[in-house]
Amino acid sequence: MAFNPFKKMWGKEAAENTTDFIEIDLEEERSDSKVLIKTFVLKAYDDINGILNALREGYTIAVIDIRPLKAKDVIELKRAVSKVKKTVEALEGKIAGFGENIVIATPSKVFEIQKGMSESAAAESGRSSEEIERF
Repeated sequence: MAFNPFKKMWGKEAAENTTDFIEIDLEEERSDSKVLIKTFVLKAYDDINGILNALREGYTIAVIDIRPLKAKDVIELKRAVSKVKKTVEALEGKIAGFGENIVIATPSKVFEIQKGMSESAAAESGRSSEEIERF
């Protein structure tokens, strides 16, 4: 091996007998992780990449201000919210609207968003389960 003289110089001859890889258990949950609440401003459709990456980390609650894109282009807004919604559903998380201009998205590892009204009251109001929940 070309680096043997360097290993001898640094006193690492014993390192040759060890394996060159470490086995990682992917099923193990990270207990030392902190839940982060990050705010995002959706100015263009391309801004969702940062939101999706943060959600995929698994420990981030995304609070998204959709006002700038809503004022600019409603069709792009629908595309962006649909993409975030599909990602959140794939992560088995929740997405909810908060007022007219805020969307909150959480992955499943964080916690569940709970509605203020009961399911029977939601059924009486005629809201479908496909809509984004509003608080």
